[in-house]
Parts: sequence; structure tokens; C-alpha cells
Amino acid sequence: MSAPCCAGQLACCCGTAACALCCKCCPKIKQSTSTRFMYALYFILVTIICCVMMSTTVANEMKTHIPFYKQMCKGIQAGEMCEKLVGYSAVYKVCFGMACFFFLFFLFTIKINSSKSCRAYIHNGFWLIKLILLAAMCSGAFFIPDQDTFLNAWRYVGATGGFLFIAIQLILLVEFAHKWNKNWTAGANHKQMWSGLLALVTLILYSVAVAALVLMALFYTRSEGCMYNKVLIGVNGGLCLFVSLVAISPCVQNRQPHSGLLQSGVISCYVMYLTFSALSSKPPETILDENNQNITICVPEFSQGLHRDENLVTGLGTTILFGCILYSCLTSTTRASSEALRGLYATPETEVARCCFCCVPDGDADAEEHIEKRRGQTVIYDEKKGTVYSYAYFHFVFFLASLYVMMTVTHWFHYESAQIEKFFTGTWSIFWIKMVSCWVCVCLYLWTLIAPLCCPTREFSV
Repeated sequence: MSAPCCAGQLACCCGTAACALCCKCCPKIKQSTSTRFMYALYFILVTIICCVMMSTTVANEMKTHIPFYKQMCKGIQAGEMCEKLVGYSAVYKVCFGMACFFFLFFLFTIKINSSKSCRAYIHNGFWLIKLILLAAMCSGAFFIPDQDTFLNAWRYVGATGGFLFIAIQLILLVEFAHKWNKNWTAGANHKQMWSGLLALVTLILYSVAVAALVLMALFYTRSEGCMYNKVLIGVNGGLCLFVSLVAISPCVQNRQPHSGLLQSGVISCYVMYLTFSALSSKPPETILDENNQNITICVPEFSQGLHRDENLVTGLGTTILFGCILYSCLTSTTRASSEALRGLYATPETEVARCCFCCVPDGDADAEEHIEKRRGQTVIYDEKKGTVYSYAYFHFVFFLASLYVMMTVTHWFHYESAQIEKFFTGTWSIFWIKMVSCWVCVCLYLWTLIAPLCCPTREFSV
């Protein structure tokens, strides 16, 4: 590694310089993107540690292969076999430290509008110091007195934050559906191609939703038993049909000309996905067959074979899940999403139809006014005129995500028997959380349709 690159990395870790890779062939990166990437990297690091703490396989491997393991555990006062460093209580403490870290920065960055302020420099730099601070907070949680009271109280804080994180994602999903339809409808007023795309995508969405409903009825129900599955599949299918009819009803169309089947198609697909996910998370039902042996019903037969290799299923599933959580965090922290939560939307006159309408950059296209060229990756300082996203809102979303990860890894309210190897074993708490999320999503979308009718004197943007 060359001396200039080492100096650049040192300025990034201990100063206000933006972080960048030493490889010159890497594409240019914006300072705002670099900052969000570094915070996301910290989030991923702590999440991996939490998964390791919940793994009995890793704990057993450490006992077997680490020499003087027992003496080391006693030396750091972690119990005879380091039992204080594994299990749900350890995850609660580590996530407490991470949540405090992001909440502290949420308070610290409130009302920052200029990237040239002292607080903005701290937000965008000093990464080594921040890493040490994060490690200190996560470690310090293990020394909190009266652990039982702390864990019981923190569990309810975690559940509240986890539910709020889910609610924000659902609100943004509804906003995404409306934004998509509004953007493509604006294009349809000028080019017939957008009308065709609108109809095609709507048809695909409803085809996927109907196919999912039929497949769940085939594989998750049977003639006798499976009453929960039958009722929930029927109810959720009926809700999708109901919101679709409401979206195109004359009274809604008069107040909201942009309302259509594209939004309800997006919501229907998401409802079907949550229904499938909930049915997959439900504890298995068993009955006695003619030979008086227990057999599992109400699940596809092929899924029982898929769960035999638990390590593969858990590893792949956990990676996908936390990838989705990270994606939700990063897409939920743009200025557009924070404005959407406050009810601020682009006016129809400013809409420009595009296929990737959701990938519009936060800043201006002319943000490349200050480019720093090092021996490595080129950094674009795109916040010279002002911040391109809300720093405080960014940290608040990651604070909620920390609580959501804590509750998800520890199986929500089935924490005592939680293990990462049994991450996809069905529990009633996870089942009902997903089903309630499904109904909340429908209610939120329904409210955006009927709100102008209930409050005719108030103007709604969506």
C-alpha cells in the first residue's frame, strides 16, 4: 500500500476526510454514500457478532479448538464456560450498546443542515474513534447492575422499537406504490408507451398474487384440519380483492384520479408474501396416522426435506434476511423517504417518468463541484451546498433497526429457547407479528384511499 493511500486512510479514521478504497479502478463515490456505507458496515459487524452469540455450533467449536478456553473464560469473568457471552442475554446487551450508539448520534445530529458545521464533520469522519466508542458501549452493557431488571425492561423497549421499524417500512411501501403509479401515470399523459407498461406491470403483479394464493391453498391446506391456514388465506385474499375494488371505485377516483390497480397490485403481492412467510413461520401441526405415528400436516412435503440441512438453510436464510434489513435501512434514510413520512411529496408537475424512478439521487446532478483525487478511489464531495439526507433521521432508523435485529435474532418473545440454528423454526410470536404486519399494511393503504373522503376539507398529496 502506497504512502499517500495510507495517509488518506489515516485521515479517514482519525480526521474528517471521506473514506475511500485504495484501488484506483473503483468507481467514483460520493461523500454522503461513503458515510452511510461506513455506518452500515458497523451495523453489519455487530449483527454478525449477535448471530455468533446465538449459535450453539460456534460455542461448541470454540470449546473444542481454543486452548485454555475454561481458564480464559474465568479470567475475563464471563462464567466457567463463557456462558455470559452467549445466548439471548448477551445479544440484548450488545444490541443495547449499538442502539445507544445510534441514538446518541441521532440526538447529536438533530437539525444539521450544513455539512460544514462541527457536528457534520464528526458525523462524516473520525471512523476509528467511532468504532472504539461502539465497542466500548457494547462491552459496557455487560457491566450493567441488576441484569434481570435490565433485560426485562429492555425487552419491551426492543419490542416497541422493532414494531416501529416494521411500521416505517410498511408506510414507505405504501408510499412507494403511490409514487410508482403517479410517476408512470405522468409519463402516460405524454407517451402511450407508459400506458402499456402500466397495464403490463399491473397484470404481472396480479398474476403473481393470484398464483401465490392458489399455491398456498394447495400446499398449506388439506381437507381435514389446517383451520388457521384456511381462514387466514381466505381473509387475506379477500382483503386484497376488497382494496382493489376500493381503489377503482368512483368515489375514490373522483377525489384521487391517480388511484389505480398498480398500487393495489403491489400491496396484494406484499400481502401474499407476508401470508406465505407467516404460514412458513407457524409451529407445525401434527396428527396421528393410521399407524398411530405423528405426522406433520399443513406444510408442503418438500419443505420438510429442505430443513434437514439446518446449517445451510439457516446460513442462507439469515444472510438474505439481514441483507433485506440493511437494504430497508439504507432506502429508508434518504431525504425523499423522510419527507414522505412527514407527508411531503413531489408535485405532479415536477414528475418525470422513468423506469428506475426510485433511484433518483438525493443531491443535484451538478454535485461534482469538488472532486478529491487520491491515489485510490475518487471521492465526490456532494454536500458542499448542504446535506443531501437527514443525518438525525438516518441514525434514528438505524437505532430502530438495532432493536429489530435484537428481537429477530432472539425469536421475539420466545427468547429463552432461541438459537440461530433454529432461526426458521416456527413460533407463534413470529407468526402473529407477520400476520399483524400484513393487516397493518392493508389498513395503511386503505386509509390513503378513504382519507380524502373522510376529511374532504383537507388536501392530501398521495
